[in-house]
Amino acid sequence: MKQRLHLPKIQNKERFSLTLFFGGMVFLIFVGIMFLTAAVLFVCTWLGWIDRDVTGLPITFLISMMIMVVGFGAVLLVMRALLKPVNLLVTQMNRLAYGDYKARLDLDKYAKSSPAFKEMSDSFNTMAQELEGTELLRSDFINNFSHEFKTPIVSIAGFAKLLRRGNLPPEQQEEYLGIIEKESLRLADMANNVLNLTKVENQAILTDVTCFNLSEQLRSSVLLLEDKWTRKALELELEMGEIMITANRELLKQVWVNLLDNGIKFAPEGATLSILAEELEDGIRVKIRNTGSTIAREELDRIWRKFYQVDRSHSGAGNGVGLAVVKRITELHGGDVYAESDETGTTFTVELPKE
Repeated sequence: MKQRLHLPKIQNKERFSLTLFFGGMVFLIFVGIMFLTAAVLFVCTWLGWIDRDVTGLPITFLISMMIMVVGFGAVLLVMRALLKPVNLLVTQMNRLAYGDYKARLDLDKYAKSSPAFKEMSDSFNTMAQELEGTELLRSDFINNFSHEFKTPIVSIAGFAKLLRRGNLPPEQQEEYLGIIEKESLRLADMANNVLNLTKVENQAILTDVTCFNLSEQLRSSVLLLEDKWTRKALELELEMGEIMITANRELLKQVWVNLLDNGIKFAPEGATLSILAEELEDGIRVKIRNTGSTIAREELDRIWRKFYQVDRSHSGAGNGVGLAVVKRITELHGGDVYAESDETGTTFTVELPKE
């Protein structure tokens, strides 16, 4: 379910101080105008000018009008200076609205001295930086997804033409049909990943919750990927009891399949793939670890972003969607997922409540 954002009290205090600052400046200007008006009237009274007329108008009226004009001008100048950071914020927000994600809010040293204005600047720049990063990832995803989507289609079309011509030995026909099947499954996997991400991102409430055997689901997920881990001669280590959980069966299966597939993909030949499932006092913890492959420390937080790929060359299979799906499904279940990596290997840990 969606959670409400609770801001720290210190931020609310800073914003309240900004309100007091603006209100105080307007109040001081108003008091200053009152004192100026009283002083001028006092001087006019002392000089005996109160009843004097100038071009048919009482001098007190002319003085009052002059003071009002001067006071209004002073208010405009002061408020213009005070609202300069706000005007700059609106300008930069317009740049963002028109797609310029390099817009940044750079306040002068006087504005930065205010905690509220500094918070506004930092929040805007963080938002703009995230939008710029998301846009770059989206563009990169579209380019690479288009390429990866086109490649199997071309392969399927090419081998289908060869089969259509006929006069091929049965062995060659079988080989071409196998390639067509493989590339078709590859297309289906890519499409399913994107559709699954769209589905879980738009889902706010967990539905179809049932009680089932989590250990059995993990074992079936391993068997589902048997061709992949046997092809790389991986050694499997499973350590788990019979654990029951109340959750969405289909969504959790996507979590295990994506994490296992990710571990198999990045594990070197002959490495070890281990799965540990344990029942805790307040929940369930599942660890999936592959030896040999590592993820840089600065990459660990980024791998959960949609369309992000650690392999910048995009030489391996995948499109940067699987881990984003894992993250979202775990959050829907009220759980957490994180990754740890060192020189010996990489471990993905999923922590879920029992219900």
